[in-house]
Amino acid sequence: MSSTAVNRQHLAAELAEAERRQQPVPPFTERYPDLSIADAYEIQKALIAARVSAGARVWGRKVGLTSLAMQRALGVDEPDFGVVLDDMVLDQNLPVDCARLIQPRIEAEIAIVLSGDLRGPGVTALDVLRASAGVVPALELIDSRIQDWRIKLVDTIADNASSARVAVGSRLTRLDQVDLPRIGVCVTVNGDVVETGAGAAVLGDPLNCVAWLANKLSDFAEGLRAGEVILAGAMHKAIDVAPGNVIRADFAYLGSIGLRFAGELA
Repeated sequence: MSSTAVNRQHLAAELAEAERRQQPVPPFTERYPDLSIADAYEIQKALIAARVSAGARVWGRKVGLTSLAMQRALGVDEPDFGVVLDDMVLDQNLPVDCARLIQPRIEAEIAIVLSGDLRGPGVTALDVLRASAGVVPALELIDSRIQDWRIKLVDTIADNASSARVAVGSRLTRLDQVDLPRIGVCVTVNGDVVETGAGAAVLGDPLNCVAWLANKLSDFAEGLRAGEVILAGAMHKAIDVAPGNVIRADFAYLGSIGLRFAGELA
């Protein structure tokens, strides 16, 4: 079946139903091999539009596939992006209910809080620096509504870049106080160190990720707005999440953030 014969609204609704029922669906790329990246972003757009129509608000954005290893794994040469809605933002003082997730993984990230608008093309890292209020530590809970994480680029883009939930720290650090590429993070699960990473893992500098995003959004006649929080990408390999886990990320200079997981996975 050609991509023109696929109803993007239908596929967006399929993803929404998969999340609602915690029942993943077969990969789109296996069923519709002609789906393009443009199709995938249109499916994502329809998915987000439906949630906004139901009352959600755009809170920020996420940049994914920012490491060379992940790009090679999916056979791509650039990142992707998704939208973070306010109903995806977690309170780190409350346990995360695993029953509302499917196959969750977690990543520590640096999040940049914008104080000014950014609109491409031509946005540079310096532009991002000037338009930023500061950075906060973040944990992104990714989850795939695609069975067994059998994703290709089109699948994950359509599925809102596999994003599910986000938690951010409350302490804002000004960018003139830190060297983002050299910020390290240590992630523990139930007290045991499982991953470490640094800001340089994401396109060399988290500012580059935000610049890429602003320029990419210009292809869709969109931009970034003051007040939005931008997750710049995973600083390490994603970590599987299980009920009972207590996961903590300790960032150099930025502070710490943690989440507790309760309930049972679907």
